[in-house]
Amino acid sequence: MTRILAVSAVLAATVALPAQELEQPGGTRVVRAYFDDPLVAARAVMSLDALESEYEKGYIVLRGTEEDIETARQAGMRIVEDDDYVSVDLPSEEPTDVVEGTIPGFPCYRTVEETYASARAIAHAHPKLATWKWAGESWKKRQGSADGYAMYVLRLTNSETTGRKPALFITAALHAREYTTAELALRFAEHLVDSYQTDADVRWLLDHQEVHIMLQANPDGRKRAEEGLLWRKNHNTRHCAHSWAGVDLNRNFDFKWGEAGSSTDECSFVYRGRSAASEPETQVIQNYMARLFHDARGPGDGDAASSGTSGVVLDIHSHGRLILWPWGHVHHPAPNGRALQTLGRKLAYFNGYRPLQAIGLYPASGTTEDYGYGVLGRASFTYELGTTFFQDCGRFESSILDDNLESLLYAFKVARTPYRTPAGPDARDLSLSDDASTTGVVAGTAVTLSATFDDTRYENGNGFEPTQNVAEGEYYVDAPPWAWRRTAHAMHASDGAFDSRTESATATIDTTDLAAGRHTVFVRARDTDGNWGAVSAIFLQVAAAEPPPTDDDPEGAEGGSCVGDENSVCLHDARYDVRVTWLAENGRTGAARAARSATQDSGLFWFFDPDNWEVLVKVLDGCSLNDHVWVYGASTTDLGYIIRVTDTVTGVEKEYRNEPGVPAPAITDATAFPDACRPP
Repeated sequence: MTRILAVSAVLAATVALPAQELEQPGGTRVVRAYFDDPLVAARAVMSLDALESEYEKGYIVLRGTEEDIETARQAGMRIVEDDDYVSVDLPSEEPTDVVEGTIPGFPCYRTVEETYASARAIAHAHPKLATWKWAGESWKKRQGSADGYAMYVLRLTNSETTGRKPALFITAALHAREYTTAELALRFAEHLVDSYQTDADVRWLLDHQEVHIMLQANPDGRKRAEEGLLWRKNHNTRHCAHSWAGVDLNRNFDFKWGEAGSSTDECSFVYRGRSAASEPETQVIQNYMARLFHDARGPGDGDAASSGTSGVVLDIHSHGRLILWPWGHVHHPAPNGRALQTLGRKLAYFNGYRPLQAIGLYPASGTTEDYGYGVLGRASFTYELGTTFFQDCGRFESSILDDNLESLLYAFKVARTPYRTPAGPDARDLSLSDDASTTGVVAGTAVTLSATFDDTRYENGNGFEPTQNVAEGEYYVDAPPWAWRRTAHAMHASDGAFDSRTESATATIDTTDLAAGRHTVFVRARDTDGNWGAVSAIFLQVAAAEPPPTDDDPEGAEGGSCVGDENSVCLHDARYDVRVTWLAENGRTGAARAARSATQDSGLFWFFDPDNWEVLVKVLDGCSLNDHVWVYGASTTDLGYIIRVTDTVTGVEKEYRNEPGVPAPAITDATAFPDACRPP
C-alpha cells in the first residue's frame, strides 16, 4: 500500500483511534486532479489539501470540498474520483518495524519526546556549541493538561566567540502531520555539531553566526499525528471538539490575519482562530522572533528592508517540493521581492525544488513567512518537503535529507546579508596542494589553493535568474572578509582571465609566517555586477617542525631533546618544548618570544614588548595525584594565540588556542600527559 491513508491505517492498528473514525471535514471527498502544467499542480498543492504530490504521475491527489474541487477545475485540472483512497482495510497485525522513540511504522522519525531528548543530548555533549532553551508552552500545557508540552529552541553557536552574530531561525512541524520536517531540522542540528571539528564551513558558521531551531512548533498536534491521524492543526479543543479540533497555526500569525485563504469554520483545516495570534504556539514563535530580530522594515506594505538586513527565517513544511517566499496574501511581489526570488532560486538549486512566490490558486493570510518578512523585514521562506505527509523512510533518507541539508547550509551561510549575497558567485570545490588540508605541510611550503567560482547555481524551474561573468576572487587566512582586521589576497583565473560565468581559479599561499597548527582559509568571488557571493572555507594544516637530533639524548632517557631558542622554553630537563604563536584579527601572526625568567616548571612569553610578559605556561608534575603531568596557563592579552606543549620523549603534543579578539581564558589541563608518569 503506497497511498497516504493506507499508511495511516497501518499505523492506526497500534492505537485506539484509527484514522477512519474521524469525519472528513466539511463534507470533503478525495479525487485525482490531472494536469498538463506542473506549475498549476504546484499552486494547487499550495492552496488545497493535497494528500499526494508526485507530479511525475501526471496527477495529484486532493481532498476538498466541492468549492475546492471546482477551483482545481477552473485552473485547468481534470478531476477523477478516487473513492478507494479512503476505504482501506486495517491490517490484522501490528507493524514489526517499531523502533523505540520513533513513530510506529516510520523508524526514521523521532517522536516529540525523543526529539526533545535528542536535542538535550546535543546540548549536554556540546556545551560550548549548543543550548536547549525554554520558549513557552503549548495550548494543552497552558490549560494545565498532563499531556501538554513545553516548547523549546535549540540554539547553536560557539559561545566562546563573542560579538553580534547573524541568525538563522527555523521552525518545523507547525503542521502536525508533516513527518519529515522535525526530523530534517534535528538532523541539521546534529550535522552541525558533529562536523564542527572536521568541516571548515560548519566551523566558521558556528564561530561567526548562530542558528535557532524550534524542532516541534506544534507538539500537541504532533502527538495526534503520531497516532496515524492526518492532523494539521494544534489541539485546541475549544474549536470543533467533536472532530478535527484546533486552529491552523499557519493562518493564525499577526500579519494580514483574517484575510483571504483562511476559514472561519472551526472544523476547517485552515481555520484561522478567533483572533490574530490567539494560539499559545503562535505567540511563542512570534515572541521568540521579536527577541531575535528587530523590525527592519517600515510600517507601509510597500516599505522594503535595507539590502544590508541580516537574518533568515525558514518554516519547514511538507509537501510539494517547493521553496516559497512572500507575499502569500496578495499576488504582487513583496518590496524585497527580487532579492527574495534570487535567494529562493538559490535554495532550490540544492534540492531541485520549484521556487515560487507563496501564492497558490488563491491567497493565504496569517502565514509564518509573511509574518517574518512583513513584521520584521527578514528574508523568510517556506520549504515544502517531499511528496506526501507521512513520507516513507526510504524516500526521506535517500533524497530529502541530503539535498535539503545542503540547502539549509546555504541559508545559514548567507544569513549575514541574505538580500545581497545570493546574487554573487559561489566558491566551490576548494582544495589545497601537498596534503596541506590533511596531514599538513612544514611552514615555508608554498601551497596552491584551487577553487571554482560559479555564478550559475540557481533553480530556474519558474523563470530564469540573471547571471554574470566572474570578475575576481580572493582568499583570507584565519580572518573572514567581514572581520575588522583582515587581509585579502587575490586569486587568479586558471585560464588567464576572468571572462565567463564559471571560472577555475588558483592562488599561492605563503606559509612562512604561519604557526604550526590548523588555519582556516576563507574564499569568495565577485561578479561583474559587483555582487560578492557566499564564503566557503577549507582547513590549512601547518605541521610542527621536527626537533633537531642530539647526541646526548639516548632513547628512553627521562630528559628530552628540547633545544631552547628565542621562541621556545624547555621545561623539566628539556623534556617539554613550549612555544606560543600570536594571532591578530587582521590575519597577521607571529611567534612569541621567550622571557629569560623560565624555571624548571614554568615559562613566560612576550609579543611586542620584552618588559610586558603576555603568557605564562606551567608544566607541573601531577603523577602522584592523578598519573598525569599537568599544563596550566594564563594570559593578559585579547590577541589570539596558539600554545603548543610537546613531550619530546613521547612525541605527544597538546595545543591550546584562543581566537583573536576574545578575552583569553585560563588553561587548566590536569590530564595532559599520562605517559610522562610511566617508567621509561
